[in-house]
Amino acid sequence: MNPFSVDPNTTPRAQAFELWMNAPNPMVTFFKTLDVSPLVRLSHRRKLKFNMLLCWCVGKAASGVKEFFLLPVGRELFKYDSLAVNTIVKNKTGEVSSCDVPFNDDIQKFNRDYLELTSEVAQTCRNHDLAQSMVIGTSAIIDTEIDGAVGMNSGIFNNPFIIWGKYRRRFFRTTLTVSFQFHHTQMDGAHAGKFLELLQRNIRSVKKEFGKVG
Repeated sequence: MNPFSVDPNTTPRAQAFELWMNAPNPMVTFFKTLDVSPLVRLSHRRKLKFNMLLCWCVGKAASGVKEFFLLPVGRELFKYDSLAVNTIVKNKTGEVSSCDVPFNDDIQKFNRDYLELTSEVAQTCRNHDLAQSMVIGTSAIIDTEIDGAVGMNSGIFNNPFIIWGKYRRRFFRTTLTVSFQFHHTQMDGAHAGKFLELLQRNIRSVKKEFGKVG
């Protein structure tokens, strides 16, 4: 189903729409350090891409927070019935392209879609956009560790956006600091906090999606 415009007054975001839709800077950024040790282990043992695993965990967490299915676009509030996770792909020219991967609760189906679509985008140098889904943007700065990043408030891209750098290895665990930016019309801090807690929970339990890993 294609997204459609809804009357904000018929949604739980009515007051937020009134307060924040025309605010000079309605974007909010949270920082959180995640324990990604389970993803690193699973990536190595199953020969899976770390970025794919983290993107699936992002989509899974977002699917558990209903506010992700509403998004301010232009001066309207749109309702979606599906989610996608965007990833940035290095293409064959050495530049970058954008790839929206439809979220699927089945991680193995998501992995197949991720590999197929990112490979296609890398070869064709053409972005893959899913306008019918509420897209969660991601950007992985894998060449360096970062302590946080604040996204751009352009007034054009109001979607939730997550940025991370290179993960940090310690003695017994591996951590990754993420920056999560969201439009205050779409959600409040409590919703963003719930999303980040679900994200960490999904990271801890992701190996169950593939069965027991030895």
